[in-house]
Amino acid sequence: MHHDPASPVFLCSKRRASLMSTCDVPPQNFAETLPTEMSERIFGELDTESLCSAALTCRLWHDIIEESEQVWRNQCLLVSAVCQREVDSDRRDGLSWKVTLVKNYTRSRLKRDWLRGRFSHVRSAEELRGRKMTPLDAETWGEILQAELDR
Repeated sequence: MHHDPASPVFLCSKRRASLMSTCDVPPQNFAETLPTEMSERIFGELDTESLCSAALTCRLWHDIIEESEQVWRNQCLLVSAVCQREVDSDRRDGLSWKVTLVKNYTRSRLKRDWLRGRFSHVRSAEELRGRKMTPLDAETWGEILQAELDR
């Protein structure tokens, strides 16, 4: 059987063959080839959930992410936009950026939702069932109440 070199079948098989030959080279882990600081910058671009997933990918990624204060600092600065007082207090108490983030992540999301009015029309605790809640201090409740009054 003779294939016309211009036929779509021949071109597709030729393309498939060229793609397969490039697959013979094993993919490289960027973290193995780049300096640690560059890997930290790449990981620093991820959101918190993606960062946690990346840390589960392989031992090297886990070690870089786990040991990088800069990566956790970047994430924590996002949280501090909502929970500045809490983050500042934890940092003054000597907590690492990662511990500060873990301690304040859920609180910041909850506080942000309250401040944006997500719960403005809640009539009972039953309507909040299934929603992850965390204790908030009196100052935070004062901010939330003020936001509700301003709406």
